[in-house]
Amino acid sequence: MSGNVDFTLMYAMHNALRRDVAHIARITAGTGDDPRRILGNTAGWELFKRALHIHHTAEDEALWPQMTVALADRPDDLAVVEAMEAEHAGIDPLLEAIDLALADRDRGPQRVGDLTDALAGTLGRHLTHEETDTLPLIETSLTAEQIQNFGTVHAAKGGPDGPRITPWMLDGQDDRIVAATLAVLPPPLRTVYENQWQPAYASVDWWNSRV
Repeated sequence: MSGNVDFTLMYAMHNALRRDVAHIARITAGTGDDPRRILGNTAGWELFKRALHIHHTAEDEALWPQMTVALADRPDDLAVVEAMEAEHAGIDPLLEAIDLALADRDRGPQRVGDLTDALAGTLGRHLTHEETDTLPLIETSLTAEQIQNFGTVHAAKGGPDGPRITPWMLDGQDDRIVAATLAVLPPPLRTVYENQWQPAYASVDWWNSRV
């Protein structure tokens, strides 16, 4: 992780997105005629899309515009921010194409695997690019107040979905990331997470995989 800025929550979100998109690609690799092996009617696909939308929208509104101003006289670094925006713009059409394929009973099942593979590759490359080249720029180009504002915007956008997205994001994370993420929550909300949110999340068959 980069120097003095704590990017734990950013990495936690990225790890969760990688986890789900890899799972999505695996379960759609050979759909055949088994409807359980495609994404249609799975709560996990909808939650993944919702979390990705919240994360990218917060970056589009509270990171990239501020960095564009701060890096206006640094064309090479500005190109990194422009690449982030372009990569975001390339992901939504893949999500839409997958949804269209899922709704196509005739040809859709044969297309879903290729599309989810493309999504996994595109999103994976974007997340790595962001971690490698963009997080250091965030640290050197934005003020502490601007970085905090991004966190505030992100939290506000995800607020109504917090009971689902928080345990989703922490699913499978190492103890350090879980502890650091929960430390951000006020103590009463941590209790709610432990007693309500996490058990409710664990009770759902997100990918129609339970027999």
